[in-house]
Amino acid sequence: MKAVKVLLSLFVIAVAAGNSATAQQTREKPQLDVPYVPTKPQVVEGMLKLANLKKGDVLYDLGCGDGRIVVAAAKNYGVTAIGYDIDPERIAEANANAKSAGVTDKVKFVNANLFETDLSKATVITMYLLPTVNMELRPKILKLKPGTRIVSHAFDMGDWKPEKTEMVDGATLYFWTVPNRK
Repeated sequence: MKAVKVLLSLFVIAVAAGNSATAQQTREKPQLDVPYVPTKPQVVEGMLKLANLKKGDVLYDLGCGDGRIVVAAAKNYGVTAIGYDIDPERIAEANANAKSAGVTDKVKFVNANLFETDLSKATVITMYLLPTVNMELRPKILKLKPGTRIVSHAFDMGDWKPEKTEMVDGATLYFWTVPNRK
């Protein structure tokens, strides 16, 4: 009988530990508004060209994933770039990619919610989100400094018509400039 009680106690402890681990994993994995879909290298380059990057620019990549846009901006254009993503796994991957590319002095990756992030220092914003997320971010983007350049992969911003639209390797890219406020 004593052996049964010991086994039962061990079973209860194991189940509790398993439930605790599951609860911890649930807490650690954030709710994603956008699935992670890597941008093809040709599209990354197309986005950066469309943004017309120049010395002194500060690029923010919203939903940066593995950091490929941020890394390419720093490595190929010499600009300072910051990537934001809510998924800590993507941030870890982005940091590893920046280290591998030798650009850790020019880039930063921040685990953050885009809707709670201060975007005011950006001169260029790149994003590959979803239409609903673009539309939710649009009021925040329109409050940025006039002249801030915005490039979106695949999705527009509703009735805010892009100044340019380009096709790169089957992907549609959209470009806007934050207008002067009246």
